[in-house]
Amino acid sequence: MKRLISNKIYTVLIFLGFVGITGCNDYLDRAPLSDVTPENYLWSEADLAAYTIARYNFSTHGGWGPGIFGYDNHTDNQASSGFATRWVPGEWRVPQSGGSWNFGNIRQANYFLETVVPRWKKGGITGSTNNIAHYVGEGYFLRAYEYFDKVQELGDFPIIKNTLPDQLDQLKLASKRRPRNEVARFIISDLDSAIQLLSTAPPGGKNRISKQAAQLFKSRVALHEATWLIYHRGTAHVPGGPGWPGAGKVENFNFNIEEEIDFFLTEAMEASSAVADAVPLVQNIQDDGYNSSTNPYFKMFADQDLSKYSEVLLWRQYDPTQGISHNVNHYINRNGANTGYTRGFVDNFLMSNGLPIYAVGSGYEGDDDISYVKVGRDNRLQLFMKVPGELMYKDNTNQDGSPILIGRPDIIGLAETRDVTGYSVKKGMAYSFKESEGSRGSIGSIVFRAAEAYLNYIEASYLKEGSINGKAEQYWRAIRTRAGVNPDFTVTIAATDMNAEAKNDFAAYSAGQLLSDATLYNIRRERRSEFIAEGMRYTDLKRWRALDQLRDSPHIIEGFKVWGPMQEWYKDENGSSLLIEADTPGRTANVSKQSESAYLRPYRVNLSGTNQVKDGYRWATAHYLEPIAIQHFLITSDSGVEGSLIYQNPGWPLQANAGATE
Repeated sequence: MKRLISNKIYTVLIFLGFVGITGCNDYLDRAPLSDVTPENYLWSEADLAAYTIARYNFSTHGGWGPGIFGYDNHTDNQASSGFATRWVPGEWRVPQSGGSWNFGNIRQANYFLETVVPRWKKGGITGSTNNIAHYVGEGYFLRAYEYFDKVQELGDFPIIKNTLPDQLDQLKLASKRRPRNEVARFIISDLDSAIQLLSTAPPGGKNRISKQAAQLFKSRVALHEATWLIYHRGTAHVPGGPGWPGAGKVENFNFNIEEEIDFFLTEAMEASSAVADAVPLVQNIQDDGYNSSTNPYFKMFADQDLSKYSEVLLWRQYDPTQGISHNVNHYINRNGANTGYTRGFVDNFLMSNGLPIYAVGSGYEGDDDISYVKVGRDNRLQLFMKVPGELMYKDNTNQDGSPILIGRPDIIGLAETRDVTGYSVKKGMAYSFKESEGSRGSIGSIVFRAAEAYLNYIEASYLKEGSINGKAEQYWRAIRTRAGVNPDFTVTIAATDMNAEAKNDFAAYSAGQLLSDATLYNIRRERRSEFIAEGMRYTDLKRWRALDQLRDSPHIIEGFKVWGPMQEWYKDENGSSLLIEADTPGRTANVSKQSESAYLRPYRVNLSGTNQVKDGYRWATAHYLEPIAIQHFLITSDSGVEGSLIYQNPGWPLQANAGATE
């Protein structure tokens, strides 16, 4: 977040990062910290404000590349030029050290709460009463946020509410894992505390956590845990399931899965409706994508100031004049950003009449040209996918005064700027020449937006009640209306062929079985379409257990129809093709074989043994959770890794550099 903090406060924050670390006394001897110590810090509203915002750890734009708009890479939605080892059983391996088993950010949150809450309750903190309460609420939120990361990455995890002394025996005991549902309940409890304390209009506006952001996040946590328990039940990934590694190691274990599912679904419904009932969706003008620079829905992802959009609950601000900027628009505006939508994702979007593209009478015009693909489709696809000939800049022209337009996708260029699949990401495009100049990017980055609450309620209520209730219908119609799709979702449900959907969508499955419930499937489809290029996909696939089918049936990622009329785009000035098929003798390939598929297969260009996904994405059940590094077992044991007080995640061995055991 944008931080306008005095030099003294920055120094304090640096110091606090060293609290509890051996050798900090030497650091305290250095000026100007002689008057800045834990004893005289966190006594004022300003101290609290500086401490919490310095620990905002949200995924936002940063570094080189497409920013958050590339976070769906390595899923069935988007692809980059490289691949992730999670799709290669045996290549994702147990690390010797590091990994997600760490407590640094949790310790910082605990330090804040155990220091500030007693002082606050005694009235010992100076400043605005309301603001002080708000910052205490931020502390609870931030601890919940860190713990949710642990649940998603590792499942069962220790619940630690206080900072601990540097004594090995106490640290060992505190490292005992608790069942994931207990951790999720602890997160919900922290979020309830946060919701009670946080302001609906926080100091700092939407650049700081608000009550509604906490309610939305609570619904996310609760829905995640409920669906994890629903779809992973009967496996070692659920407490008490067959092969659960916590059996006999978790003290006072008591677990009723039906009660837990009901609890979390109820919490998800209540928290999500609190947001959806209060926050309207941003308007979509529903243009065809040629020039969306004045469309509020499009601009919400590509504006410098996101505070004016009702739907945005929390966002990060950038200001290049203060050294706070990014490079997202250098890539999103000018090139392919080393990403691209998959054919499966693009084909999954509905027609505006609500029919899937394969349905009789859908009106689909085919995919011989990218422009045909978007005709008559869900407006989200029209807005957020590039088509050659659409406007690139509204504030710059060619030398002859003509508009600068988006060119044909560069599928054979440098990896870092490549249009990997031919279907290129347009979400976040700023239409600004200045924004696209190097690292000067200043468009804001959304952390939470209210549309998620609408979708969380629809899914949670359907799973709990088995039908679409009145409120869920209202929310679903609002989402579809904004997307320019027939709001009558029953039309889509009636036309859905699950065997056809299985070709396009990992989420057509759960637990290795094709879904038979078309309503449930279309709830998932709506989520996929709404969160185009927002980094939600992989987490959704894991909680739905939507990857088991890949153990026996690998999936080959495809892009646009390169071996059709569009191959004419790739010729030199002499009319010779620039496309070099895989395995062409004596030449370096840049596209996949026409004989294999008319569609570009980015991971079938290199067919050598070094390309471990050339035969498709595969899955190992262990990959639903991360392995714990061997270092942590050794630290918490007196007799080697087997004697540790913690246990390894299902399917992962107690051996460094080893892959999943299945």
